[in-house]
Amino acid sequence: MRTFVIGNEDCVLGFSLVSVDGQTVRNAAELEETLDACLADKTIGLLLITADVAKWSRERIDNLKVTSLSPLVVEIPGEKEDTTYPSLQDFVQRAMGVRLGGS
Repeated sequence: MRTFVIGNEDCVLGFSLVSVDGQTVRNAAELEETLDACLADKTIGLLLITADVAKWSRERIDNLKVTSLSPLVVEIPGEKEDTTYPSLQDFVQRAMGVRLGGS
């Protein structure tokens, strides 16, 4: 299984320096095409998508993050993003609809 990254040019270049393949996308149509190709490629085990690119297909990316087992889809911070990411507890609560301990 291999890792693949979909994102902006700088991110894809950075990952290529550590031997991770990737695809630069510049619009929603390119993102959809690349996602389809990655999901069909059975050699990809981990699919990383930058947040700045994921926003072009928010609903599909969020669905894949929760339901896709192969490849495992993970959203990573993108270029110049002010996005704050939820804690693991918040993520599980939203995904499963189950409140986990505490207050």
